[in-house]
Amino acid sequence: MEKQAKQEKDIRILETFIGCYCRSKHKSPKGVLCEECSELLAYAKLKREKCPLDPKPTCKHCHVHCYGKAQRAKVREIMAYSGKHLMLRGRLDLLWHYFF
Repeated sequence: MEKQAKQEKDIRILETFIGCYCRSKHKSPKGVLCEECSELLAYAKLKREKCPLDPKPTCKHCHVHCYGKAQRAKVREIMAYSGKHLMLRGRLDLLWHYFF
């Protein structure tokens, strides 16, 4: 998979996870993110686009941590919550991304 396509896929998955979290925790309507989640998504997109590693490993397997401590903790919380939530709702396609 070429670098641009992989990057776009990673961003789409991140949008899915943040959207799920925001709908459940912040009671946002589907397709709309609260200000906090919008800022985190914009930050994550910027960091993903500027990642110097090729091929890019998943963040949990990466030796370079480009997120700040607060953002990293928030993304971990979102991934843990949304990963379980989406898998229980039948999104088994995300299972591959969750473990690898």
